Amino acid sequence: MSAPSLGQILFEAARPRTLPAGLAPVVTGTALAMIDGAFQLLACLCAVFGALAIQVGTNYANDYFDNEKGADTVDRVGPRRATQAGLVTPATMRRAFVAAFAVAVVFGCYLVARGGWPVIAIGVSAVVCGVLYTGGPRPLGYLGLGDVFVLVFFGPVAVAGTHYVQTLTFSPLAAVAGLAPGLLSTGILTVNNLRDRHTDVGANKRTLAVRFGATFARVEYTVVVVAGLATALVTGLLVNRGALLVLLCVPMAFGLVRRVWITDGPSLNPMLGATGKLLLLMTATSTVGLLQGLVH
Repeated sequence: MSAPSLGQILFEAARPRTLPAGLAPVVTGTALAMIDGAFQLLACLCAVFGALAIQVGTNYANDYFDNEKGADTVDRVGPRRATQAGLVTPATMRRAFVAAFAVAVVFGCYLVARGGWPVIAIGVSAVVCGVLYTGGPRPLGYLGLGDVFVLVFFGPVAVAGTHYVQTLTFSPLAAVAGLAPGLLSTGILTVNNLRDRHTDVGANKRTLAVRFGATFARVEYTVVVVAGLATALVTGLLVNRGALLVLLCVPMAFGLVRRVWITDGPSLNPMLGATGKLLLLMTATSTVGLLQGLVH
């Protein structure tokens, strides 16, 4: 069997199963901009590719810095990390995350030209936090602040920011609606931290699952999934009754919550992609529900 190419390695290291976390808030923000009659295709596309580039850059940075700090070892129970597994050198992974963030900057240039200093503030803070999530002397993820980072940047900031670059106005509704994808994205991280809690202890990575234990992490997952769907439903109903489509997500959400309570270790790996699929389903149903009023 031939060795994987660099492209294949980097694709795997981008953690494609988690990428719905970057896409979902942009779709939600765009749907709200369309309702306001201010859809801008180029701004939407730049927001999509910029957000995905930041997420991929963050994932590459995590791969690099977790290996550097000893969080990734041969005892890792999650999907393999490229740097720790020796598939790429640390220098190559460092260049990869710098390149990904550079791509985000390229797409961000148009958004800055359109939206001004608020876009600069959002973009710079997102990139800096993406690096500091596992990099620097006091990484956010090692202090138990990763959940806050994901909730804020993959939620209200991304949704309201996407809405802003198209409408050039700030929408409180978009910020509140952003809690829905932010909460489910936090659910993806919670599964990751629940699975890795034993090896994270040895690396002094004090995630919430390490600080408060497995039961806390399972309760957290339950809360963010239920609250995420509830937020999507309530904020959607403020626009029109089509938001009731979000209720189609309930059976899948119930199944995932049940699984997280009876599963542990490597068996949690499929839950990452499954929670990402729930996020996509919630985004699709809520978007269709929101836009129903435009076709009547």
